[in-house]
Amino acid sequence: MFLIGPVLYLVTGAFQNADGDFTFANIIALGSDNIVASFLLSIKLSFVSAFIGALSGLLLGCAVILGGLPKWVRHAFMTFSGVASNFAGVPLAFAFIATLGRLGLVTILMRDLFGINIYNDLGFTLFSFFGLALAYLYFQLPLMFLMITPALDGLKAEWREAAETLGATRRQYWQMVALPVLMPSILGCFLLLFANAFGTLATIYALTGSSFDVVPIVLFQQIRGNVLYNPNLGYAVALGMVVIMGISNTLYLILRARAERWQK
Repeated sequence: MFLIGPVLYLVTGAFQNADGDFTFANIIALGSDNIVASFLLSIKLSFVSAFIGALSGLLLGCAVILGGLPKWVRHAFMTFSGVASNFAGVPLAFAFIATLGRLGLVTILMRDLFGINIYNDLGFTLFSFFGLALAYLYFQLPLMFLMITPALDGLKAEWREAAETLGATRRQYWQMVALPVLMPSILGCFLLLFANAFGTLATIYALTGSSFDVVPIVLFQQIRGNVLYNPNLGYAVALGMVVIMGISNTLYLILRARAERWQK
Protein backbone atom coordinates (compact mmCIF):
# COMPACT_ATOMS: atom_id res chain seq x y z
CA MET A 1 0.00 0.00 0.00
CA PHE A 2 2.78 2.41 0.93
CA LEU A 3 5.05 1.50 -2.00
CA ILE A 4 2.78 0.63 -4.92
CA GLY A 5 0.08 3.21 -4.15
CA PRO A 6 2.28 6.33 -4.54
CA VAL A 7 3.88 4.90 -7.70
CA LEU A 8 0.45 4.35 -9.27
CA TYR A 9 -0.46 7.92 -8.29
CA LEU A 10 2.67 9.21 -10.04
CA VAL A 11 1.98 7.14 -13.14
CA THR A 12 -1.58 8.44 -13.32
CA GLY A 13 -0.51 12.05 -12.82
CA ALA A 14 2.30 11.79 -15.36
CA PHE A 15 -0.22 11.01 -18.11
CA GLN A 16 -2.66 13.79 -17.22
CA ASN A 17 -2.79 17.52 -17.83
CA ALA A 18 -3.98 20.20 -15.40
CA ASP A 19 -7.61 19.43 -16.29
CA GLY A 20 -7.20 15.70 -15.63
CA ASP A 21 -7.31 14.70 -19.31
CA PHE A 22 -5.07 11.97 -20.70
CA THR A 23 -1.91 13.25 -22.45
CA PHE A 24 1.61 12.24 -23.45
CA ALA A 25 2.85 15.84 -23.23
CA ASN A 26 4.48 15.38 -19.83
CA ILE A 27 6.41 12.29 -20.93
CA ILE A 28 7.49 14.05 -24.13
CA ALA A 29 8.63 17.03 -22.05
CA LEU A 30 11.14 14.78 -20.28
CA GLY A 31 13.18 15.02 -23.49
CA SER A 32 13.58 18.80 -23.18
CA ASP A 33 17.12 20.10 -22.82
CA ASN A 34 16.87 21.31 -19.23
CA ILE A 35 15.32 18.10 -17.89
CA VAL A 36 17.76 15.87 -19.78
CA ALA A 37 20.61 18.02 -18.44
CA SER A 38 19.29 17.66 -14.89
CA PHE A 39 19.10 13.85 -15.22
CA LEU A 40 22.64 13.72 -16.62
CA LEU A 41 23.92 15.96 -13.82
CA SER A 42 22.22 13.83 -11.16
CA ILE A 43 23.58 10.62 -12.70
CA LYS A 44 27.10 12.07 -12.88
CA LEU A 45 27.03 13.38 -9.30
CA SER A 46 25.54 10.14 -8.00
CA PHE A 47 28.07 8.03 -9.91
CA VAL A 48 31.08 10.02 -8.68
CA SER A 49 29.96 10.07 -5.04
CA ALA A 50 28.98 6.39 -5.17
CA PHE A 51 32.29 5.37 -6.77
CA ILE A 52 34.43 7.28 -4.27
CA GLY A 53 32.23 6.14 -1.39
CA ALA A 54 32.35 2.50 -2.48
CA LEU A 55 36.12 2.50 -2.97
CA SER A 56 36.96 4.34 0.26
CA GLY A 57 34.38 2.35 2.24
CA LEU A 58 35.81 -0.92 0.93
CA LEU A 59 39.35 0.10 1.90
CA LEU A 60 38.15 1.23 5.32
CA GLY A 61 36.26 -2.03 5.78
CA CYS A 62 39.31 -4.10 4.85
CA ALA A 63 41.43 -2.15 7.33
CA VAL A 64 38.95 -2.44 10.20
CA ILE A 65 37.55 -5.94 9.59
CA LEU A 66 40.59 -7.73 8.17
CA GLY A 67 43.39 -5.63 9.62
CA GLY A 68 43.68 -7.44 12.94
CA LEU A 69 42.58 -4.40 14.95
CA PRO A 70 41.06 -4.72 18.44
CA LYS A 71 37.33 -5.46 18.57
CA TRP A 72 36.51 -2.13 20.19
CA VAL A 73 37.77 -0.35 17.07
CA ARG A 74 35.25 -2.24 14.94
CA HIS A 75 32.45 -1.47 17.38
CA ALA A 76 33.41 2.22 17.40
CA PHE A 77 33.43 2.41 13.61
CA MET A 78 30.14 0.54 13.33
CA THR A 79 28.46 2.86 15.83
CA PHE A 80 29.77 6.01 14.16
CA SER A 81 28.88 4.73 10.69
CA GLY A 82 25.35 3.99 11.80
CA VAL A 83 24.95 7.62 12.86
CA ALA A 84 26.88 9.24 10.01
CA SER A 85 25.08 7.27 7.28
CA ASN A 86 21.82 8.91 8.40
CA PHE A 87 23.27 12.38 8.93
CA ALA A 88 22.14 14.35 5.89
CA GLY A 89 19.92 17.22 4.89
CA VAL A 90 20.15 20.72 6.36
CA PRO A 91 22.28 19.72 9.41
CA LEU A 92 24.91 18.16 7.13
CA ALA A 93 24.91 21.21 4.85
CA PHE A 94 25.39 23.53 7.84
CA ALA A 95 28.17 21.32 9.22
CA PHE A 96 30.07 21.51 5.92
CA ILE A 97 29.55 25.27 5.61
CA ALA A 98 30.87 25.71 9.17
CA THR A 99 33.83 23.46 8.34
CA LEU A 100 34.76 24.09 4.69
CA GLY A 101 32.87 27.27 3.82
CA ARG A 102 34.74 30.47 3.00
CA LEU A 103 34.85 31.25 6.73
CA GLY A 104 34.74 27.64 7.89
CA LEU A 105 36.97 26.27 10.63
CA VAL A 106 39.23 24.20 8.37
CA THR A 107 39.42 27.01 5.80
CA ILE A 108 40.56 29.51 8.45
CA LEU A 109 43.03 27.06 10.03
CA MET A 110 44.59 26.29 6.64
CA ARG A 111 44.91 30.01 5.94
CA ASP A 112 46.32 31.03 9.34
CA LEU A 113 48.56 28.02 10.07
CA PHE A 114 49.82 27.09 6.60
CA GLY A 115 49.17 30.22 4.57
CA ILE A 116 46.96 28.32 2.12
CA ASN A 117 43.62 29.71 1.04
CA ILE A 118 41.85 26.67 -0.36
CA TYR A 119 39.39 28.87 -2.24
CA ASN A 120 41.85 31.29 -3.86
CA ASP A 121 45.03 29.18 -4.02
CA LEU A 122 43.61 25.72 -4.70
CA GLY A 123 40.44 26.72 -6.52
CA PHE A 124 38.29 24.68 -4.14
CA THR A 125 34.72 25.68 -3.45
CA LEU A 126 32.17 23.81 -1.39
CA PHE A 127 29.40 24.96 -3.71
CA SER A 128 30.74 23.21 -6.82
CA PHE A 129 30.28 19.73 -8.27
CA PHE A 130 33.18 18.22 -6.34
CA GLY A 131 32.23 20.15 -3.22
CA LEU A 132 28.81 18.53 -3.35
CA ALA A 133 30.40 15.13 -4.01
CA LEU A 134 32.53 15.66 -0.89
CA ALA A 135 29.42 16.46 1.15
CA TYR A 136 27.70 13.34 -0.20
CA LEU A 137 30.76 11.31 0.74
CA TYR A 138 30.09 12.01 4.43
CA PHE A 139 27.11 9.65 4.41
CA GLN A 140 28.13 7.48 1.45
CA LEU A 141 31.37 6.21 2.97
CA PRO A 142 29.93 5.01 6.31
CA LEU A 143 26.94 3.49 4.50
CA MET A 144 29.34 1.51 2.30
CA PHE A 145 31.26 0.42 5.40
CA LEU A 146 28.07 -0.89 7.02
CA MET A 147 26.94 -2.73 3.88
CA ILE A 148 30.27 -4.31 2.93
CA THR A 149 31.07 -5.56 6.46
CA PRO A 150 28.99 -8.78 6.17
CA ALA A 151 30.65 -9.60 2.85
CA LEU A 152 34.13 -9.11 4.35
CA ASP A 153 33.14 -11.29 7.30
CA GLY A 154 32.11 -13.93 4.76
CA LEU A 155 35.68 -14.32 3.46
CA LYS A 156 36.71 -17.63 5.01
CA ALA A 157 40.18 -18.00 6.47
CA GLU A 158 40.38 -21.42 4.79
CA TRP A 159 40.38 -19.78 1.36
CA ARG A 160 43.40 -17.65 2.20
CA GLU A 161 45.19 -20.57 3.81
CA ALA A 162 44.52 -22.80 0.80
CA ALA A 163 45.79 -20.13 -1.56
CA GLU A 164 48.97 -19.66 0.49
CA THR A 165 49.48 -23.43 0.61
CA LEU A 166 49.35 -23.53 -3.18
CA GLY A 167 51.97 -20.79 -3.34
CA ALA A 168 49.79 -17.76 -4.01
CA THR A 169 51.03 -14.36 -2.93
CA ARG A 170 48.81 -11.86 -1.10
CA ARG A 171 48.19 -10.03 -4.37
CA GLN A 172 47.25 -13.23 -6.16
CA TYR A 173 44.88 -14.21 -3.34
CA TRP A 174 43.03 -10.88 -3.60
CA GLN A 175 43.10 -10.87 -7.38
CA MET A 176 41.95 -14.46 -7.96
CA VAL A 177 39.95 -15.36 -4.84
CA ALA A 178 38.83 -12.52 -2.58
CA LEU A 179 37.89 -9.85 -5.13
CA PRO A 180 35.91 -12.21 -7.42
CA VAL A 181 33.93 -13.37 -4.38
CA LEU A 182 33.42 -9.81 -3.15
CA MET A 183 32.69 -8.25 -6.54
CA PRO A 184 28.90 -8.92 -6.60
CA SER A 185 28.63 -7.38 -3.12
CA ILE A 186 30.80 -4.40 -4.10
CA LEU A 187 28.77 -3.71 -7.24
CA GLY A 188 25.52 -4.15 -5.33
CA CYS A 189 26.64 -1.69 -2.67
CA PHE A 190 27.71 0.73 -5.40
CA LEU A 191 24.22 0.59 -6.91
CA LEU A 192 22.63 1.28 -3.53
CA LEU A 193 24.96 4.23 -2.99
CA PHE A 194 24.06 5.50 -6.46
CA ALA A 195 20.33 5.30 -5.67
CA ASN A 196 20.92 6.90 -2.27
CA ALA A 197 22.68 9.89 -3.82
CA PHE A 198 20.26 10.17 -6.74
CA GLY A 199 17.31 10.87 -4.46
CA THR A 200 19.08 13.33 -2.15
CA LEU A 201 17.42 16.76 -2.06
CA ALA A 202 17.75 18.53 1.27
CA THR A 203 21.56 18.55 1.43
CA ILE A 204 22.12 19.96 -2.04
CA TYR A 205 19.22 22.40 -1.73
CA ALA A 206 20.58 23.74 1.57
CA LEU A 207 24.06 24.16 0.08
CA THR A 208 23.24 25.64 -3.32
CA GLY A 209 19.58 26.64 -3.24
CA SER A 210 18.09 26.08 -6.67
CA SER A 211 21.24 26.96 -8.63
CA PHE A 212 22.35 23.34 -9.05
CA ASP A 213 19.63 21.72 -11.13
CA VAL A 214 19.74 18.09 -10.15
CA VAL A 215 16.57 16.07 -10.71
CA PRO A 216 15.16 16.34 -7.15
CA ILE A 217 15.42 20.15 -7.32
CA VAL A 218 13.73 20.23 -10.74
CA LEU A 219 10.99 18.04 -9.30
CA PHE A 220 10.66 20.33 -6.27
CA GLN A 221 10.38 23.38 -8.54
CA GLN A 222 7.59 21.80 -10.55
CA ILE A 223 5.60 20.61 -7.53
CA ARG A 224 6.08 23.53 -5.13
CA GLY A 225 7.54 26.34 -7.24
CA ASN A 226 5.93 29.66 -8.07
CA VAL A 227 7.43 30.13 -11.55
CA LEU A 228 7.89 26.58 -12.88
CA TYR A 229 4.71 25.23 -11.32
CA ASN A 230 3.52 22.18 -13.28
CA PRO A 231 2.66 19.29 -10.95
CA ASN A 232 1.92 16.84 -13.74
CA LEU A 233 5.35 17.43 -15.29
CA GLY A 234 6.74 16.94 -11.78
CA TYR A 235 4.95 13.59 -11.62
CA ALA A 236 6.60 12.63 -14.92
CA VAL A 237 10.02 13.64 -13.57
CA ALA A 238 9.33 11.62 -10.43
CA LEU A 239 8.32 8.68 -12.60
CA GLY A 240 11.67 8.93 -14.38
CA MET A 241 13.41 8.85 -11.00
CA VAL A 242 11.37 5.79 -10.00
CA VAL A 243 12.44 4.01 -13.19
CA ILE A 244 16.12 4.72 -12.53
CA MET A 245 15.76 3.70 -8.89
CA GLY A 246 13.93 0.54 -9.92
CA ILE A 247 16.68 -0.45 -12.34
CA SER A 248 19.37 0.19 -9.71
CA ASN A 249 17.58 -1.79 -7.02
CA THR A 250 16.73 -4.66 -9.36
CA LEU A 251 20.38 -5.01 -10.34
CA TYR A 252 21.30 -4.81 -6.66
CA LEU A 253 18.95 -7.67 -5.79
CA ILE A 254 20.40 -9.80 -8.58
CA LEU A 255 23.95 -9.13 -7.43
CA ARG A 256 23.06 -9.71 -3.79
CA ALA A 257 21.53 -13.10 -4.62
CA ARG A 258 24.69 -14.07 -6.49
CA ALA A 259 26.91 -12.85 -3.65
CA GLU A 260 24.92 -14.85 -1.09
CA ARG A 261 25.14 -17.96 -3.25
CA TRP A 262 28.91 -17.62 -3.68
CA GLN A 263 29.51 -17.07 0.04
CA LYS A 264 27.56 -20.12 1.22
